[in-house]
Amino acid sequence: MISGKTTLIAHLGYPTFAFKAPLIYNPWFDKHDIDAVVVPMGVKPEEYREFFPLLFKMSNIRGALVTMPHKVTTTELVDELTPIAKVAGASNAVLLREDGSLLGDQFDGAGFARGVARKGFDVTGKRALVVGNGGVGSPIAASLVADGLAEIGLYDPNIAASEALAGRLNEHYPQTKTIVGSKDPDGYDLVVNATPLGMNDGDPLPMDIDRIAPGTFVGEVVMKQTITPFLQAALDKGCQIQVGSDMLYEQIPAYLEFFGFGSTTPEELRAVSLIPA
Repeated sequence: MISGKTTLIAHLGYPTFAFKAPLIYNPWFDKHDIDAVVVPMGVKPEEYREFFPLLFKMSNIRGALVTMPHKVTTTELVDELTPIAKVAGASNAVLLREDGSLLGDQFDGAGFARGVARKGFDVTGKRALVVGNGGVGSPIAASLVADGLAEIGLYDPNIAASEALAGRLNEHYPQTKTIVGSKDPDGYDLVVNATPLGMNDGDPLPMDIDRIAPGTFVGEVVMKQTITPFLQAALDKGCQIQVGSDMLYEQIPAYLEFFGFGSTTPEELRAVSLIPA
């Protein structure tokens, strides 16, 4: 039950129809008798800058989960960013600290990379392509490079986003070669769809599936459905895959620690999750 003592975690994004996090966090809070709740809040991009600071005037809010399309903008609205958020150029977690200041962190990349590693794929010395270099693709690229990639390809329809990400990666991880401007997956060991393509029926595939070799590891961030058309095409080619929700389950333990609620495991989260199988 939500009461006057309940601690709120806002889930900020637009649109909200594909949000899955409340179906995981809230059952976990119930199981552990934690009086907290994750609440979806749809905020349009043109209203986000005005809305964001007002949200944290609330006396019963602990922080926020931030999703598309607000992750990049959030970096400009908090008082401090963690190092990984700076490299990623995006923030998907905001903590209201006791002194009233806002700390922005980033867990998308860690969640994605931990999921890949859990499946037995070691990125050390490998080549990866990340298509979509905005608020979700940037932290994924940062975490994969931090884990030891030899080379990373970056593609985004907004070439400036790719070039900016490449600059940040080159600054912090000069040992990794960066290539900008092509979404051709040929020759890569790992390819990632970090775009919204797949959220809507009829979306084109994010890259040419015919150019993906059967031994390639294929990752997805879209969570509207477990097996997106892109992942189905990869499965048909015999590729190993990672579904979008895997990134979510792997990063939630880090979120819970960030907000001061303790920790858990992906296995426990899946056990309590109300997301339809």
